[in-house]
Amino acid sequence: MTADNGFEKFLQLRKETSDAFVNGNAEPLERISAHKSPATLFGPKGDCIQGADEVNAANAKGSGMFKPGARNEFEIMHKGASGDLAYWTGIQRSTVNMRDKDAGVQMDLRVTEIFRKDDGQWRLIHRHADKLST
Repeated sequence: MTADNGFEKFLQLRKETSDAFVNGNAEPLERISAHKSPATLFGPKGDCIQGADEVNAANAKGSGMFKPGARNEFEIMHKGASGDLAYWTGIQRSTVNMRDKDAGVQMDLRVTEIFRKDDGQWRLIHRHADKLST
């Protein structure tokens, strides 16, 4: 994949939506996520969620577990865009504040995300995130 199609700029927005998510706000993520199927989420707990509405609902529920004050970084190993499809893969390293815990929790995840252009906008259509082994 070589053509950028605005994907590099979009990745900055994607990182900002992730920052909001780990601080308890799923709205920015919903704005860039697919609103029509297909869409999938393979979460760090081993779940497999299908359908745009179901994925967005799961994301809203998931972000509700966090409270403000998180630190969040993407270590992008590789990325690409061509036509109406794009991806990135790498490590997401976060220290999050959970609503039911007093101390920050370290979350290091292996991540693959796939995006498609819908109506001229990049949309997240698949996220696979699981725990990075230490």
